[in-house]
Amino acid sequence: MKSCGVVVEYNPLHNGHVYHLKKARELSGADTIIAIMSGNFLQRGEPAIVDKWSRAQMALSAGADLVIELPVAFSTQPADYFAKGAVGLLHAMNCDAICFGSESGESADYQKLAHFLKQHTPTINQRFKENRDPGKTYASQMDQILKELMPEQLVSLSTPNNILGLAYSKENVLYEKPMELYTITRVGSDYHEKELDEQNFSSATAIRESLVGSKKNKARIEELKLSMPDSSFEQLTTHPLVSWENYWPYLKYQIEVQSLEELRTVYQVTEGIEYRLKEYIQEAESFEQFISLVKNKRVSWTRLQRLCVYILLQLKKEDMVNELTEPQAIHLLGFNFRGRNYLKEMKKRFSLPLIANVTKKNKNLWTSDIKAGKIYQMGQLGLIKEQDYYRQPLK
Repeated sequence: MKSCGVVVEYNPLHNGHVYHLKKARELSGADTIIAIMSGNFLQRGEPAIVDKWSRAQMALSAGADLVIELPVAFSTQPADYFAKGAVGLLHAMNCDAICFGSESGESADYQKLAHFLKQHTPTINQRFKENRDPGKTYASQMDQILKELMPEQLVSLSTPNNILGLAYSKENVLYEKPMELYTITRVGSDYHEKELDEQNFSSATAIRESLVGSKKNKARIEELKLSMPDSSFEQLTTHPLVSWENYWPYLKYQIEVQSLEELRTVYQVTEGIEYRLKEYIQEAESFEQFISLVKNKRVSWTRLQRLCVYILLQLKKEDMVNELTEPQAIHLLGFNFRGRNYLKEMKKRFSLPLIANVTKKNKNLWTSDIKAGKIYQMGQLGLIKEQDYYRQPLK
């Protein structure tokens, strides 16, 4: 059985994602599509608008055959660690190919650049160290270095999907038997576009704005039916929705009660950022205002959001060093008949343990994610169900 992996968040799943799933199967010729999906906290440092089970159902309804959870230690990271976790899970499951969306470039371009980076890592790292500019993003600085060292390369690092695509490609070539690589051009609205698209390829950002943002209204929500499959719309309109503001009181409490020394034990609390956190927590009245006050040229909005996730979940530096070595388990969120057949044929070859049901016996493989699930439930107390213990995979 040939398999193809896609790395997703589905926050929420929309028409562009359906296109991606369809093209992944078509280009790779795969019998089984494996979706590696972020859990309840996401790559840009945000809580998912609906829980991982609702989004796994969206994935299965839209064409994925297996949905596997990306552990929170990897799902809340910049591109390289995010890719390390996702690609590691696909290799652990003996996946044959990976397909990702991008704004530009062909599969061969990403493959070529990934090999170049692998061969010239010391030179690139030294050049980056010599020319480091705290006022610019890592991606923009790396883009400039690559243009100087490899002028003919065609992958621009000015867009988030290209950055992730290159990260998957870089991680993939580190393996003895790399997966086949496929990329498809993103369709529809820009990643950050906040307005609904007239051609019904709205961004996930615009959809979230319509559901929980200041522009929320009944007429606008009805428009969303055109931007996503019916199954996604049903999940969004029948399950509790959350945003960072739901967790603001809990984050504020953590920062208020912890000393500067205690904050420094949290992952990525470095360079004195704890002083700014302590200073502005007194002044801010909302999460958005808090981030606006703390943000400066050295610390981006996204980095701050991730940092707030680490504080909210109390992810400690010493624990994250161990967890980021590699994923500890394959947590199965859902499958269809094709996914079931893949598991039946291939699971004995998996290089990591498969968790189909989190119990007290295997909880040591899923500690941080169990904690993340408990805290995620607090966003809508009494409305969001248990996220891990004794939850059966969706079928």
